[in-house]
Amino acid sequence: MVSRAAILLLMGLLGMVYQATQLPPPNRNSNDSNSITENEASPTPRIRLSDGRYLAYREKGVPRDKAQHKIIIVHGFGSSKEMNFLAPQELIDELGIYFVQYDRAGYGESDPNPKRSLKSETLDIEELADQLEIGHKFYVIGVSMGSHATWSCLYYIPHRQIKICIFESLLAGVAMIAPVINYNWASLPESVVRQDYRKRLIQWALWLAKYSPRLLHWLVTQKWLPSNSVIEKNPAFFNTRDIDILKIIPGFPMLTKEKLREQVVFDTLRGDWMVAFGNWEFDPLKLSNPFSHNTSKVHIWQGYEDKVVPSQIQRFVSGNMPWINYHEVSDGGHLIIHYSGLCEAVLRALLLGEENVSYRPRPNRDILVS
Repeated sequence: MVSRAAILLLMGLLGMVYQATQLPPPNRNSNDSNSITENEASPTPRIRLSDGRYLAYREKGVPRDKAQHKIIIVHGFGSSKEMNFLAPQELIDELGIYFVQYDRAGYGESDPNPKRSLKSETLDIEELADQLEIGHKFYVIGVSMGSHATWSCLYYIPHRQIKICIFESLLAGVAMIAPVINYNWASLPESVVRQDYRKRLIQWALWLAKYSPRLLHWLVTQKWLPSNSVIEKNPAFFNTRDIDILKIIPGFPMLTKEKLREQVVFDTLRGDWMVAFGNWEFDPLKLSNPFSHNTSKVHIWQGYEDKVVPSQIQRFVSGNMPWINYHEVSDGGHLIIHYSGLCEAVLRALLLGEENVSYRPRPNRDILVS
């Protein structure tokens, strides 16, 4: 019998992964004159993908045709194109930044993809960039669980640098904010993850999602589980700064029991979870620098006190990939994207190569996997 404690931990981790990309109520009145609209009945612009699915998106920042830098933002678990990315408007105008935020397959107003995979996530990003004709290069920022699509871009997209044509774009750089770790990566040694309770919990949830989805659906909608408001205040899931952030942003609307009872919501979350934590077609730790060997255009931002992804594991990953720029928020939890100044620092590092010493990881810190 599955224990109540295991279910509580699962719900807490699900909520934390989701909360990292929390969103305000969607704006259904978006009407951007620069957008490509394939379906006039849609309240927001969408593109039609090569497999017939529609992908919804929104544009922010400076106009596309006047931008100096173009960025695609990949939302995380349970989020959408409406997620907050709190970059100062002055910086956006100064650097000429254009953003595209889109609903990944099955989220928001985008059609589900029953064949969802790491590669399909990347192909969606490629087609979005091509159909919007965003130029000869673009950047990708992945948040929390959306980082599995960002890792996939590093594996699948660089080939475009040798076959670029007039309407094709290429990857100029990536940033991952509080990216989740897949414990199935072959190069993660047992010594690094052995005592991490999250590994067994995620593997257990993955087994249920794959082999017994009906049982999982029943478990996550039971009345005896605590409310989201209880989970939000639990220091086992959030550090002090995270809990302060949770007082001023919304709760977990997509993870309420009422929403999870909707089959389409449950199926989307289940499919995303299975791709993020299932068997990958590649091992990220075996990737080589897809850019110039003299240039590092890949960044990871991590909270030292993150209770979803221990910084010990994140440090191990980046430490074995010297071409990755690793940044750490010393008192940060999993919700660092909401911290004042973080998004500005991400943009300055990604676009200008500027390093904010405040986010330089402190050496010789003992990091325990609890």
